[in-house]
Formats: sequence, C-alpha cells, structure tokens
Amino acid sequence: MPPTIVLIRHAQGHHNVDNDFMLHDPELTSLGKTQCMSLKASLHTRLGHYPTKDVAVIVSPMLRTMQTASIGLDWLKDQGVVFEASADWQENSDEPCDTGSPISKWQAEFPHIDFSNVDPIWPDKTSPAAKRYANTRSAVMERGKMVLEALYHRPEKLIYVVSHGAFLRAGVSSFYYHNADYRIFDFGTKVTETGRRTLTLSDGMGRGALGLSPEEPVPLGAGLYD
Repeated sequence: MPPTIVLIRHAQGHHNVDNDFMLHDPELTSLGKTQCMSLKASLHTRLGHYPTKDVAVIVSPMLRTMQTASIGLDWLKDQGVVFEASADWQENSDEPCDTGSPISKWQAEFPHIDFSNVDPIWPDKTSPAAKRYANTRSAVMERGKMVLEALYHRPEKLIYVVSHGAFLRAGVSSFYYHNADYRIFDFGTKVTETGRRTLTLSDGMGRGALGLSPEEPVPLGAGLYD
C-alpha cells in the first residue's frame, strides 16, 4: 500500500521578510523558529503515534528546510530517524535565495541528515547538466511527477517531506503553503494521461493543517513557462 505523505513548507526565512531574493541560502528568522515549534506541536499530536520504523523524512538540502525539519520533527531525530536530503525537492528558481550551499558546509551541523544521495551536481541550477532543476513549466512538472513516483514506491507508511512553497504548489500538489504550514495526502487510485500519480487531500486540510494557507487549489504548473 502506498504511503501517506505530509508536505511541509519551510518556516519563515530571512528572504521572506522583504522578498530579498539576493540573500544566498538564507536561514530561518526568529519568527521562523517559533513557527517550527507550532509545526512540531501539530505534527506530533496528529501523527506522533506512527512507529519510527514506518516513518521517513525527506528534506531539501537548503538551510531553511533543514532547520525546519530539525526543529519541527525533532522527536523523530531524537529517536534515531535519519533524515534524507534530496535535491529533487529544492525550490524552482535560480535566484540566490533558492540556490543551495555545498553539502560539505552542513554535514557537521546536521549529522542526523544523510546527504549521500544528493545529486552530485548540487548546488548547480544553471548549467546544461542541471536542466532537470530549471525554472520552466516542463522541468518543474516533470520533477514533480518524478518525486511522486518515487514516494509511491517507498516502503514506509508515513513520509514527511520538507520543501518549498513554489515547488509544492506548481510541481506537486496544486496548493499554496504558508510558511511552516503543511497538508496530508494519500495517493489516489487514478494516474493521469501523462503517467502522473494523483493525490487525495485529507479532510480538513484545505487551508492547511494549521489553517494558515489559501484554501483554493490552482492548476499545476500555473505561472511557469518554457
């Protein structure tokens, strides 16, 4: 049976305060760290009963997503769950705020995160070799299709993914996400004509589990162009 997935947007980063896209790989603000505590309380209350053997955590290797995962899912970290870093869940744009740092910079700070399967070209987003991470409709849609297919075949019963608002909206789920908000999905029974796995939103998740996000969905790929 395919897993239930929890899609989480990172908490507030410094670039979110004034839309300063020139900040490179920004960290969380003080408010962002507080948001992580609310996120943690909600996740633990709702989903903390899952045995750790049935749980996986996947995180974009950006500083703000790793910080969000480390605070918001700290009970899993404390119980020995190894978080998996994946470049496939990074943000769409190649602005400095959405471009990561070399993995070597963070390995000591985040020993509970396994970086071994991060794409070797990380954090490259602009060379021909990095075209799968391009900020185009076709690339984002294809990446979203790919990550859903990978999740569908995983053995765990519950998978947390800590990622980014634009990719979660345009490439994966069709919903906007407020900082540190999340939604829970199950895989639907249908597959689209393009072979894409479909998602079914859990009841009461329209505005996000914390009630902070816009309720209405938007078309996948909206606002992106080739």
